[in-house]
This record gives sequence, structure tokens and C-alpha cells, in this order.
Amino acid sequence: MNEHGSDSGLTGEGTRAVRAGLPEPVKNEPTLPGPVFAAHFHLPGEVSGPYAYGRDENPTWTHLERAIGELEAPGEDVETLVFASGLAAVSAVLFSQLRAGDALVLPSDGYQVLPLVRAQLEAYGIEVRTAPTAGDAQLDVLDGAKLLLIESPSNPGLDVCDIRRLAVEAHARGALVAVDNTLATPLGQRPLALGADFSVASGTKQLTGHGDVLLGYVCGRDAETMADVRRWRKIIGAISGPMEAWLAHRSLATLQLRVDRQNATALVLAEALGERPEVTGLRYPGLPDDPAHKIASQQMRRYGSVVSFTLPTRARADRFLEALRLVDDATSFGGVRSTAERRRRWGGDDVPEGFIRLSVGAEDPEDLVADVLRALDESDQ
Repeated sequence: MNEHGSDSGLTGEGTRAVRAGLPEPVKNEPTLPGPVFAAHFHLPGEVSGPYAYGRDENPTWTHLERAIGELEAPGEDVETLVFASGLAAVSAVLFSQLRAGDALVLPSDGYQVLPLVRAQLEAYGIEVRTAPTAGDAQLDVLDGAKLLLIESPSNPGLDVCDIRRLAVEAHARGALVAVDNTLATPLGQRPLALGADFSVASGTKQLTGHGDVLLGYVCGRDAETMADVRRWRKIIGAISGPMEAWLAHRSLATLQLRVDRQNATALVLAEALGERPEVTGLRYPGLPDDPAHKIASQQMRRYGSVVSFTLPTRARADRFLEALRLVDDATSFGGVRSTAERRRRWGGDDVPEGFIRLSVGAEDPEDLVADVLRALDESDQ
């Protein structure tokens, strides 16, 4: 039983995605109410009820937060809070839980904005340690830490760690655990079930899947720590707009359809890329010979829509991207339209100049694979 209603009948992931967070049916009302645009609400007399001021709560957020909670932890009592972006959600966990003198463990191979977050935390007197995702290396720097942030699979390298093991070890040493679940989505991995205290993610990516929404969320079980996160959202004001929240909730209905199509095609594409001699460093956790496959298979139900690989030179990578017709040269990932980019152009990732992160969309697998292979051929000039 979820705190917001019965889980009865929502046994399949597709069924749950379609129905998650919907209010009880009301005659002549829409199934999913439209966005509520309100800076303030009627509030006579003493302050009571859930809605008073638009920075604190909004009915459109409430529906979406319930929906995400039902996907992240089906049938459990959890709290979910939506934010203006994924980085806003991650920052809310870090800045709400840490104080001067505390120690934090971050992945050294995580999202390329994390170094900026690290610099700000250190300016506030927080010790920040880093270690790679692979090999559970973060355990080596965990002693005395207050919080461990895991990114598994990592972005953009697609390494994974044993979340269960890290969570057990972290809790034994007195640390909280947050897992960035952006690449996996709740249909690929459920961090709370693996022992994490927080599941955080960017809803901008595959969760919403259309490249038209900036959104983030934090999901957790513990009322006290989530109250801290809620207070941070109120203080910093990093809130989602009602239209963005409504678009996100609308998009959840097709999540399983999109994820299944994109994951299946990603595996087919990865297999095809593995046959190309110019492709090195190919990574996709769903490949049986991928270094991450064994652990990923123990904790993930789907392996994601992102494939990464390296071409011999920067020039070759640029020619490849220019030759693609069904794949947009764009950042971000998880959308229904395939995208790819040379990640070193941002300067924040420790990857080769020819490193490509390719996000598989919902195109026909045969068309997408043919386009990628043709672009590889044409770029070899």
C-alpha cells in the first residue's frame, strides 16, 4: 500500500506507468487534471491544508510526485519531491544533509557538473573525496563520511558498482547513501530496494523522454531526511513549473513502451558496433562481455538507452556525427529521437577526444543501425 492509495491491480510495470499518480475518477473531469497555475491559493483564517503558496506546494506536483513514488517503490510508503532540474535535486540532497566539517564521497567519473558542486561544497567547509564507480572503489574512501553519492551506471562511461554492497558498508560506517538513477530510470533499477536512502534523478532524460522538459526529483523513505530536503527546496526555490510537471506526468504513461523499445534497440546497436574495427572502448551494460554486465544483471531490470564508444580521432568522430541522418548531434539522452555527441567538447569528462555517447531513441532498429553503420563508413575518408 502506497501512502497515497492502494497498489491493488497495478502489478505490471506498464499498467503502473499508465495509472501512476492519477486521482480518483470524478464525473465530467479529465483523467489527468490540467496544470494548476497559481502563485497563491485561497487561505482564509488560520493556515491549514496542503496548498497555500506556490513555492511550497502545487496540486500538479502532488500528482507527479505520487506517480514517481509508485514507480520508484511500488507498494511502499515513500515521499517524492520534484525540482526544477536533476542537478537541483542532487544539490538538494547534498546541501540539506551536509554541514561544515562533514565528509562526502562522490564518483570521480560522474556527471561533468559535479566538480562545480564539489568546489562549492568545499567552500562551505565540507570535505569531498572522490573515487571511480567501477570496482566499488568508493568504499576505499568511505570511512568517516556523512554521505555517499553513487552514480550507477555512470555518465558517460557506463560503469556500475554493487549498490547493495556499498549501501550496507556505508550504513555500517554511519553514512547515508544517495543513488543517481537517471540512466536507469525506475523501470531499470530501484535504488531504495537496493538499500539507498535517496533515489535522485534528472527527469529531463528518459523518464519524460521527449526532450521538452527540465525536471528532477528526490525519493526517500525517511521522514526526517526528506523534511530536510523539502526545507532546502523551500529555501532555494528550485521548483518545477506546473506546466513542466504536467508534461512529465503525461509522459510517464508511455515510459515502459519507450524504455523497452530503446533498450532493445540499444543492445542491437551495441552488438553491431562491436563488429566494427574502428570502434574501441565499446560500453553497454547489456552486452554479455561488458565489464559491468555481471553486477548490472544482479541489480538492474533494464540496461538503459545509452551506448558509448571511441573512434580513432576527434576528426573522425566529428565526421561521423556530421554524417548521421537519424541521430541529432545534441547533448542529453533518453529521448525518443536518437542523439549523439563527442563528449570532450564540454571539457569536463575524462574521456578520449573521439569518445561518443549515443542515446538510442524510438526509431525502427533496422533504420537506426543502418544509419550509424553508413555514417561510420562515410566518415572513414
